Amino acid sequence: MATPGRVRKRSSRASGGDTSGVARDAAGGARRDAAAAAGGRAPTPTPTHGRLPPRLCLPRRLLQQAPQLAVPPPAVGRWLLACSGAVAGAVVLGGVTRLTESGLSMVDWHLVKEMKPPQTQQEWEAEFQKYQQFPEFKILNRDMTLPEFKFIWYMEYSHRMWGRAVGLAYILPAAFFWRRGWLSPPLKRRVLALCGLVCFQGLLGWYMVKSGLEEKPDSHDIPRVSQYRLAAHLGSALVLYSASLWTGLSLLLPQHKLPETKQLLRLRQYAHGTTALIFLTALSGAFVAGLDAGLVYNSFPKMGERWIPDDLLAFSPMLRNIFENPTTVQFDHRILGIASVTAVTALYLFSRKIPLPRRTRMAVTSLLAVACIQVGLGISTLLLYVPTPLAATHQSGSLALLSMALWLMNELRRVPK
Repeated sequence: MATPGRVRKRSSRASGGDTSGVARDAAGGARRDAAAAAGGRAPTPTPTHGRLPPRLCLPRRLLQQAPQLAVPPPAVGRWLLACSGAVAGAVVLGGVTRLTESGLSMVDWHLVKEMKPPQTQQEWEAEFQKYQQFPEFKILNRDMTLPEFKFIWYMEYSHRMWGRAVGLAYILPAAFFWRRGWLSPPLKRRVLALCGLVCFQGLLGWYMVKSGLEEKPDSHDIPRVSQYRLAAHLGSALVLYSASLWTGLSLLLPQHKLPETKQLLRLRQYAHGTTALIFLTALSGAFVAGLDAGLVYNSFPKMGERWIPDDLLAFSPMLRNIFENPTTVQFDHRILGIASVTAVTALYLFSRKIPLPRRTRMAVTSLLAVACIQVGLGISTLLLYVPTPLAATHQSGSLALLSMALWLMNELRRVPK
């Protein structure tokens, strides 16, 4: 029979002599229990020495990860609003580049190499000689001098460098916020999509420029980029701008707990439809710019002497007129613009019947004011034969109008349950 002294000695050796394995601890505990039972005492609990059960032990690197915040800090929302402003600047600068016919001055594309402009006279002359090999110089600018070429080259260079800056403005802060754990899983997916879209936008821009550098022996028209690729380039920029602005506003502006009445649901639907119409009108402006359709009929409200011009459906098949006939493209843009301002006015009048918070009321009123200004800018641009400053302001106005519509949609968004 084992004595209590021997039990304590064995227990000491089992626990103090080897603490590295769970199996040895279990064996020592079994010996102690057997000895205690032989001595007439209750088994003593097995010491764990602060050790967790194996199933509850987590890898150390998981415990050291930064915690995910339930609500991202305001810096994330401000970053996205700043990015949307940078995209708006790129759209405006791209419009000015198009209006000054500068977009085809840089005839190649290099991600890093072209960041350094020509420095010496020899470098500028070599760059000018490359430009002289392409259709725009041969058909349109045969009398262009080197100083004139420098102007259009720097316009396109500024647009490209701005685009690279926009890319860095998205990617670098996104990596920082991700590392700090400030992005929730849904926000991570959205940020990844935004970063991917801004990279795609740069590739799409060069794809658009290439269409204006191609030789077209059967065409005697002025060299220009494809209006389809121009619309795709502008459309992706508008999507990037809208998604960034919407996400930034959603993170920064607290939601209103509005009663879900039938009138509010209808107002929300009207706001969504009006925003889609504004987006489509802005996108149709790319076809107007791509075909120089603003120079076809410079009168309003009639087109020349008629409400519906004779050459509205001059192309065959008929579907080509919507995207390739300058007369039809201008006619469609007029109709879409009139429809947009009518929809905004109706939305404003309907909203007057519903009690809305002060900030939401400001969004509705701002949308109507910007719509009226945008219509005035569009008519003035048409009547004055598309002067560059006024046309650039009209293009900027389309972004402002889209911004007001997105703001209103954000104010009316449904509170999640």
